[in-house]
Amino acid sequence: MSEIDGFGGAVLTPDDSAYEEARSIFNSMIEKRPSVIAQCESADDIKAALAFAGEKELEVAVRGGGHSVAGACLSDGGVTIDLRRMNQVTVDAEAKTAIAAAGATWSDFDRACQPHGLATTGGRVSTTGVAGLTLCGGSGWLERKFGLACDNLLSVDLITADGREVTASEDENPELFWALHGGGGNFGIATSLTFRLHDLPAATLGLLLWPAEAAKEVGYAYREFADSAPEEVGGGLAFLTGPPEEFVPDHLQGKLCAGAIVTYAGTEAETREVAASLLALEPDVPMVAEMPYSELQCAIDDPPGYRNYWSAEYLASLPDEALDTFLAQGQRILCPAPAQHILFPQGGAVASGAADSPLAFRGAPWATHPFGLWEDPADDQQVIEWTRQAVAEMQPYSIGATYLNFISDEGEDRIVSGYGRENYERLAALKAEYDPEDVFHLHHAIKPLATA
Repeated sequence: MSEIDGFGGAVLTPDDSAYEEARSIFNSMIEKRPSVIAQCESADDIKAALAFAGEKELEVAVRGGGHSVAGACLSDGGVTIDLRRMNQVTVDAEAKTAIAAAGATWSDFDRACQPHGLATTGGRVSTTGVAGLTLCGGSGWLERKFGLACDNLLSVDLITADGREVTASEDENPELFWALHGGGGNFGIATSLTFRLHDLPAATLGLLLWPAEAAKEVGYAYREFADSAPEEVGGGLAFLTGPPEEFVPDHLQGKLCAGAIVTYAGTEAETREVAASLLALEPDVPMVAEMPYSELQCAIDDPPGYRNYWSAEYLASLPDEALDTFLAQGQRILCPAPAQHILFPQGGAVASGAADSPLAFRGAPWATHPFGLWEDPADDQQVIEWTRQAVAEMQPYSIGATYLNFISDEGEDRIVSGYGRENYERLAALKAEYDPEDVFHLHHAIKPLATA
């Protein structure tokens, strides 16, 4: 075991028995092997790990939930600063705020808030890290009602590459606070994030499934439904493999399905009324259930251990030609792998908060998200090509921006497209101020202005 001066957590190297499990992440395609995994328990541990990496001239990666599809939470031969032991969440129900430590997942966060009937927008997968998702924007089921996760930030405490402790809020380092509404981990390692919470006394999940042959009728009905849906509605139009669950009939299990995911910030009765036009299509799976929001958040968690390749495109509109293209793409999913192809409606608070963050995609009314998941390495090329083609075919309808949490490693131009050139240059100036040596360069890298 390596030694890091002043380190109170665990330090793992490839010779340690716990190393393989510690380096395992959500995307099984990623085979990076850090020389050191520093499992931090405090801000002082983070500082010590950063100092160690600097002294040894080792690349730095930062791991929270481990859901970076490109594997940015691991450094091959470098130091991975593993934050998972720092997973505390403290809720102030009276003030309607919550403080999440650096390594908390959305499951940690939502389960802490649930007893108080409070929530904020989180990821669509409960095992995703709070910090990584939020600092890159934070799309989730409640975004149309309460905004992105970053819109609900009140402050962020972080440690810069040179070991300084910095707080960013509307009143303290406001330019940095703006950058942390989508600029990711480019400026330092977040040690805690303080969120605004919202009353959410009831939440409902609808999972409506039909055979894939019904996709066109379902797709056109879903577009009409979403165009007039209230902001309480989240979800999307989806192609997915029918899961092996009791509520799924045998003829759909393991088969490609057309589906509508309907989440609602309200009761089951309200959801059924709002989604009446979709239920009228008599889905083979008509599951609509009111449940605690913390349960809704993990109800359709993606299974770990699969190979992953994702992308996304944000659309200026959804004419028939674009919808037909999406529907044809969904029919080409490799089945029975648990890949998905999703069309998300946006609008609402996603669009209204656009001026307060550097994210360029927020004005788009629709987003398409090909989500490749598979097991056999022999299928790598097929699934990756399907994902890339799905994005390419949507280019005629695109606004030219993307959401970086939804994409794999697609090069610098795509990173710039996540912000737009003007916002990117503003972020690059801040990068030069807070991380001029580009220590944090693995996750949606923004180059310091001097080298941008």
